[in-house]
Amino acid sequence: MKLHTHPELSIKKLCIGAEESPLLVVDNFVNEVDDLINFATQLKFEANSNFYPGIRAEASLAYQQFVLENLQQTLLEFFQLKANKLKFALSHYSLVTSTPSQLHLLQRIPHFDSLDSDGLAAVHYLFKGDLGGTSFYKHRDTQFESVNESRRQEYFESMKRNGSNNMPSAEYINGDTVLYERISKQQGIFNRIIIYRRNVLHSGSISKEFVPDDNPLTGRLSINSFIDPY
Repeated sequence: MKLHTHPELSIKKLCIGAEESPLLVVDNFVNEVDDLINFATQLKFEANSNFYPGIRAEASLAYQQFVLENLQQTLLEFFQLKANKLKFALSHYSLVTSTPSQLHLLQRIPHFDSLDSDGLAAVHYLFKGDLGGTSFYKHRDTQFESVNESRRQEYFESMKRNGSNNMPSAEYINGDTVLYERISKQQGIFNRIIIYRRNVLHSGSISKEFVPDDNPLTGRLSINSFIDPY
């Protein structure tokens, strides 16, 4: 599979929240986006994470190489990474297939992917229609919008102290709650990729009316990746 950038590609460099966390938004990313989707239909999806509310299949090396060839220098500069190169830690096609009632506690609140502020996460939306995007949050009690090693103990102690009296209902978080304030929202627009630091608090923005669908052609398909400097 040979991939090229779309002729109408556009890049936005944003800083979100009080912490001004960098967020890269690229629209019209891949010219052969239908090839990416068709490739997914040939894969075997399976549940491989206790945290992701759905099923996954490994994305191609060609896709990973395409991302690095076209965004590596921009990412190194925009996220001020002290490295010369980037590499993929993982890259999966992902389909959300859990109903709200099936979500366990940690899937109902914002999360961070790691404590390392240099690690990046990318979400490439490959679905059409209004199936939700990605939101970023501030934890009200601590005022944290990201969690690193120095903040970890305070954050989890606050969660333990306040969470028992404010248990989230069985649904995807999609806006302000007693414990969290939404500070930014990116729409899940077809062929848009967003990239952000893995230690920011975030969650998929999925409505109460969401109907799970395990078909890559019609479901909430994305490619979710972790990218590291080295």
